Amino acid sequence: MSKVFTMSVASVYVHYVNKVERKGRTRAELDEVIRWLTGFDQERLQQHLDEETTFEDFFADATLNPDASLITGSVCGVKVQEVEDPLMRRIRYLDKLVDELARGKAMDKVLRG
Repeated sequence: MSKVFTMSVASVYVHYVNKVERKGRTRAELDEVIRWLTGFDQERLQQHLDEETTFEDFFADATLNPDASLITGSVCGVKVQEVEDPLMRRIRYLDKLVDELARGKAMDKVLRG
């Protein structure tokens, strides 16, 4: 099992916030992206962050967006669509969406609209 599976989402979330804010995006936009991917409402997302839920439990509770399979491309040199482990693929989907948001991609494109 990968070490990242047992990391808390909250411990990585703070880095996501810093990344997108440095590039002129907002925490609200980041939360919108996460809610789109996971199916959580803001209250449920915040609960997971407050409880320091692991990535494994976070994605076990999520209802992945049916359009998540449209997320393609590389994160850290790894093509997300080729990641075999389902949990790692979901984590890479999230990483990819955060990268796209930070790079200034239009929100409708990030959300595969």
